[in-house]
Amino acid sequence: MKLCVKPRELASTGPAIAFTLVELLVVLAIIALLAALLLPAIARTKESGRSARCVSNLHQIGLALQLYVEDNQNKLPFMHDKSTNLVYETNGQTVDLVLSNHLGNNNVLKCPSDTMQVYEQTASSYGWNAVLNGQDADHLNILNITENPHQIPVMFDKEKFHMPRGPAKAMNFLYADGHLKNLLELEGTR
Repeated sequence: MKLCVKPRELASTGPAIAFTLVELLVVLAIIALLAALLLPAIARTKESGRSARCVSNLHQIGLALQLYVEDNQNKLPFMHDKSTNLVYETNGQTVDLVLSNHLGNNNVLKCPSDTMQVYEQTASSYGWNAVLNGQDADHLNILNITENPHQIPVMFDKEKFHMPRGPAKAMNFLYADGHLKNLLELEGTR
């Protein structure tokens, strides 16, 4: 038995499914709106990952500082940040040189979020609190005021590298007691 279908019968099997141009444009507009809402969240998430690597770098720098202190009669190093200003000279006592034996790899001094090329200009994305130069690590004193180690920043981001995460989380800080924060603690406030 042979089944034969006439062309007229094919056309009458059901309604044709098609989208109008207006419906297609509405769907595209909705997709574009959803993408626009998601992009800032994705950027914040990416920055959170880079910030976590930055905090890890600061942790490694903190360990290098502890090793330095152990090797140098419990004294913090004398060091200064390299300046982008050619007039300012540091006489070789920069963070990258002083801690190089204890860091293992100077790439730790580069924050993954450093898009301003601070690292390339100064050999470190992180600043050193020069007020602490040469001080006894167990008895820190800032401007003749003895402070608690959990309130004294030792190293910190030189710039607000993590601004996409918000102003309160724009910079990372390493404190004298070894803890890390996204914000600066002053006078016991957090």
